[in-house]
Amino acid sequence: MTVDQRLRSMRKTMRDMFGIVRLRAGQEDIIRSVLQHKDTLATMPTGAGKSLCYQLPALHLEGTTLVVSPLIALMKDQADKLLAAGIDCTLVNSTLRSRAEREALERIAAGESGIVFVTPERLAQPAFIETLRARPENRVGLVVVDEAHCVSQWGHDFRPAFLQIAAAVKSLGQPPVLALTATATPRVLDDIVHSLALREPRVVRTGTYRENLRYRVVQVSTAGGKDGAARAVTAKREQLSKLIASLSGTGIVYAATVRDVDRIYGWLTEAGESVSRYHGRMAADAREEAQEQFMSGATRLMIATNAFGMGIDKADIRFVIHYQIPGSLDAYYQETGRAGRDGEPADCVLLFDLNDRRIQQFFLAGRYPSVELAQRVYDTLVARIADDPKGVTLAALKQALPDVGAGKLEVALNMLVDARVAGRDRQRRYRLRSREGAKESARDAVANAAAQFEQMSAHDRETLQQMIDYAQTGQCRWRAILDYYGDSPAAERCGVCDNCVNPPQIDMASDAIVAPETHANEVAQRKRENARKPRVWTPGDAVRVPRYGAGEVALASGEQVAVQFPDGSTRTFLASYVRAGR
Repeated sequence: MTVDQRLRSMRKTMRDMFGIVRLRAGQEDIIRSVLQHKDTLATMPTGAGKSLCYQLPALHLEGTTLVVSPLIALMKDQADKLLAAGIDCTLVNSTLRSRAEREALERIAAGESGIVFVTPERLAQPAFIETLRARPENRVGLVVVDEAHCVSQWGHDFRPAFLQIAAAVKSLGQPPVLALTATATPRVLDDIVHSLALREPRVVRTGTYRENLRYRVVQVSTAGGKDGAARAVTAKREQLSKLIASLSGTGIVYAATVRDVDRIYGWLTEAGESVSRYHGRMAADAREEAQEQFMSGATRLMIATNAFGMGIDKADIRFVIHYQIPGSLDAYYQETGRAGRDGEPADCVLLFDLNDRRIQQFFLAGRYPSVELAQRVYDTLVARIADDPKGVTLAALKQALPDVGAGKLEVALNMLVDARVAGRDRQRRYRLRSREGAKESARDAVANAAAQFEQMSAHDRETLQQMIDYAQTGQCRWRAILDYYGDSPAAERCGVCDNCVNPPQIDMASDAIVAPETHANEVAQRKRENARKPRVWTPGDAVRVPRYGAGEVALASGEQVAVQFPDGSTRTFLASYVRAGR
């Protein structure tokens, strides 16, 4: 059967089983590539129908479709929808009791399940790989990597376990891979291709813009001093209360820390709001109950850390508020993208206080292993292999390095593999590679490879600054987001964000001197040219702002200058609007 014939057959399946009349933009390109057995990388906005791009082919391809998903809640949601449509599928994850897990593995080994959902951690188990290979006549025909940005160390949601996927695909005979994500910068796309070992992949990008999302930023800043922190909390609370009162429908409020989630939950509960909360320190059953309350509509608001949201399929979320800036525009777009999945207008609001950047700087400080840790992992591997030449398991290395976080250890080990200092076999055992003929010693190779972490740390600082720039920009918010992702906007302005609806006003300073018409043309031209060249400001500079008075530069970034005034307030202006202080 040709690809076109299969597509025609799929359209009938699409109508009969999914109730869908026509494919959306990009879906046919992705499905056609999958049917041609090509590795495929696709980016589609939230709500654009990524899941159908593998669910539909899975019903027409030979063999098992293996779906790798980062969250158990996400795979359960997708599996429930397939089962409701009468499509058989199997889940294998840590929530299964021993009997249910045994039955699931037996169905997979017998080739009785066309679609299998697993976590990346499960793929790291040699026994599970053998289960998938139990029947050569029913081998894995397609591997789907959902939320594929999690594999990129340059991305905002990196999961070390995703680094094991490429080795698992190789062990399964190198079936084609479909990598799906809603967001990815060009650098992240390149890293996905590299980390998943995709072979000349077909890349399909359907765009980032969602016209129903209305972005805006509320500037909330106070001066320092002994009570500065308390006044900042009070100001944020007042702004948040006003926002929630002005917005209708259900919404999510994201906070950067567990303490702030609990604090906001307390405020809103006291105010009589219908509210749930969600963060990683809550018990699993409490998180599940909170999610169910919000998803069912029993509560109007969800107050959460970024632990909540990936794969949440609630179509009628009318607003997403960020109590603090996230660490990157990637994270911000991903989280705000949970609003308005039904296509109706939705609001995405950021409460911006420049001091909040310190929270993200703290998170970034411990994200990557240091050169010293990389050397320590290498030394531990050398010592363990001396006792067991066959290789060392990840579990054994964790036991030998109990003070090293699991994520950092996996990142360091993957770095050693990439640098060809160490190798990893099908049983996931690590051993040293021969250095015969190498131009550098193993220790030098480790040090050079570890230097990439310094680059990643610098990249994280850069992405945080880009998030700050977004919060302070005077240009169209959507234009700033699309520029970040390398998309070409159809229009210069979206017409619905705060900067489009109420453009920043730039008034001529009251003390500005306008050259009279009798001045020489050359002098007038020079003055106009100088006026178009905004001064480069640095923190601490004394300035004056028309209508606001004297202040001090708190932060300068490109075209934007944040100025702190004697009353403690901080406002952001276009650089060309700010004058030097006297």
